[in-house]
Amino acid sequence: MSTPTRSTAVTRSRRAAGKILPEHARAHNRALVLQSLFSEGAMSRADLARETGLTRVTISDLVGSLMEDGYVVEQGVREASGPGKPAILVDIARDGHRIAGLDLSGSESFLGAVLTLDGEIVARHSVPVPAGQSDVLGAILALARTVVADAHAPVLGLGVGTPGVVDDRGVVVAAPGFGWEDLDLAGALEAEVGLPVLVANDANAAVLAEHTFGGAGDDVILVRVGRGVGAGLLTGGEPLAGARFAAGEIGHVTVGTDGGPACACGKIGCLEAWLAVPALSERLAATDDPDSVLRDAGERLGIALAPIVGALDLSEIALSGPADLLGGALAEAAADTVRTRTLATFHDGLQVRMSTHSEDIVLRGAAVMVLSGRLGVS
Repeated sequence: MSTPTRSTAVTRSRRAAGKILPEHARAHNRALVLQSLFSEGAMSRADLARETGLTRVTISDLVGSLMEDGYVVEQGVREASGPGKPAILVDIARDGHRIAGLDLSGSESFLGAVLTLDGEIVARHSVPVPAGQSDVLGAILALARTVVADAHAPVLGLGVGTPGVVDDRGVVVAAPGFGWEDLDLAGALEAEVGLPVLVANDANAAVLAEHTFGGAGDDVILVRVGRGVGAGLLTGGEPLAGARFAAGEIGHVTVGTDGGPACACGKIGCLEAWLAVPALSERLAATDDPDSVLRDAGERLGIALAPIVGALDLSEIALSGPADLLGGALAEAAADTVRTRTLATFHDGLQVRMSTHSEDIVLRGAAVMVLSGRLGVS
């Protein structure tokens, strides 16, 4: 009799059971208040009660606690519009804290920045990407120290966008370009700077920035095109990580049945081999018909995205990368291909556009990661 083999299927997480603990309810209510202020700006305590559905007594208690913690400040009284005492306005202490962010996705430089709670960059730093993989982590730790030291205000946390597959603990499961496997990047950075650290794949960080600061809807895919190709996904406003934290790794999906260029991974016809900036630029330099090359690349992108759009019912595709390559003919071809390959009733209105924050999108996404992880705000 043969011995049964253990299944390798991904296990399902159990739904939480039991009552919500008071401390969890309080944390949820604090996040409600902070989210309302973050999104709407200064409000009175009565406004907050109406906005959140919490009682005025609860709001008064929460605002007092948040003021003691330095996250909320009073901003004077509202201009009187009738009889009675003018209401005192409160808001997030937007200048009371800073956020440190790192973008490790560049081919030539690692970028660092100090950001406000509104995602505005107030200081920038960079270091060259080391030639040797053994020197990469040291360069990142040094950049993090420099950025944090330049904050000149209490730092809420450090957010990091990096190439590779990153789990929910901030461990880089795999980043071949850096030679990393199961590297606890969050742990290394926390030990270096003494702050809470949140780490995500750079495309996953970017889609958070597009949602919070760029006006994207709740069901969106953001495709980042640089030396590689990757994507970040939001469904229902929540990040989609996948069973193995590899959702959005579309660069090595083969597109088409006509072969194509060889990819660095060893396969033929991967999306990255068609669309990555170095490969696309090389083909453009060798042609007299650049629109044809761009349309072809856009069609390949559309082939990769159509089943994702159809399966997840996405309403929006944002492209992040060089606008002279991705805008125009390429974006139009991608949109036409997706619409052709999906149900017209639902996806005729699909929006394909360039990101509004391409240059600093990963740094801003790092800020959103910290806001969400530390304050429950996004």
